[in-house]
Amino acid sequence: MTLAYIPSPSTGVIHLGPIPLRGYAFCIIIGVFVAVWLGNKRWIARGGKPGTVADIAVWAVPFGLVGGRLYHVITDYQLYFGAGRNWVDAFKIWEGGLGIWGAIALGAVGAWIGCRLRGIPLPAWADALAPGIALAQAFGRWGNWFNQELYGRATDLPWAVKITEGPNREAGTYHPTFLYESLWCVGVALLVIWADRRFKLGHGRAFALYVASYCAGRAWIEYMRVDEAHHILGLRLNVWTAIVVFVLAVTYFVLSARLRPGREEVVEPQVAAGDTPAEGGKDAPKAAVAGAKAVKDAPRKPAEPAKPGAKPGTPGAEAPKPAGGVKTDLAKTDLAKTDLAKTDLAKTDLAKGGEDEAAGAGKS
Repeated sequence: MTLAYIPSPSTGVIHLGPIPLRGYAFCIIIGVFVAVWLGNKRWIARGGKPGTVADIAVWAVPFGLVGGRLYHVITDYQLYFGAGRNWVDAFKIWEGGLGIWGAIALGAVGAWIGCRLRGIPLPAWADALAPGIALAQAFGRWGNWFNQELYGRATDLPWAVKITEGPNREAGTYHPTFLYESLWCVGVALLVIWADRRFKLGHGRAFALYVASYCAGRAWIEYMRVDEAHHILGLRLNVWTAIVVFVLAVTYFVLSARLRPGREEVVEPQVAAGDTPAEGGKDAPKAAVAGAKAVKDAPRKPAEPAKPGAKPGTPGAEAPKPAGGVKTDLAKTDLAKTDLAKTDLAKTDLAKGGEDEAAGAGKS
């Protein structure tokens, strides 16, 4: 007997006149806004410009949606191209069905294009966005709750989710795997934020940590699910995908730490060239005042001494010498040589006088 459970919505869509407002879509949109908001804050903290994350997200998000849908349709093709199925349903993204693996893979292609156009290193941008992506997944998983999908095995735990009768599902109470994954993603986001602050992760390592941590949770959560899926050697396809991606993420993390330790000093060339990284930021006025004071207090540079050989009229050029100046310099040089010769001769006479005295003393 189930004493308590999480109820499911009676419907996943509310009609505002002719316009349908779908809970699944709202969860995705909220997740995107949270990811861009947090990513923007982290990008500015790393020295980037406000708005850069959103500009690149314009490329990454559409690519990610297409990639997520393609992965789902390809790996669950029987839902759309089997007997009695309608292939047009493959385009009904609002009914659910986005594979995170395809979303991240193709979304990275879109982000790469955006970064190339802005002259920004993709790993640095991915590091800034990593915890935001995890939070976006946490919000997005609640879209599965609206659609009553992606639940686990039957259970009578007090946090079980109640599923009603419908297409491809039986009424009952089940493990809310969507809730498990949502909470896990929140934990991943907090882990990445903490590790990034503690160890100054750079060159894509914060993103790799996010990927590895998510895969570790997705593997055991996926194992609990009971929805239809392809199996390989007794394991669901997404379990194998999580294992492979986990190994790749850990490998990248280790190799990157050895080959490129530390964090990028410059993440946006425009800022390095002199633009202010954050207009209106709390440190911007202080930096401006400090710069003005430094200019005011800087010691005045004395005039440069004349440089021999410089053309007349250029800074540091010495005045042209008269034609007789060259002969005068030669005469001075000859006179110095004569004085040196006299000095050597005097030293020689003094040495001979000393020898004669020593000889006389010896004879006496």
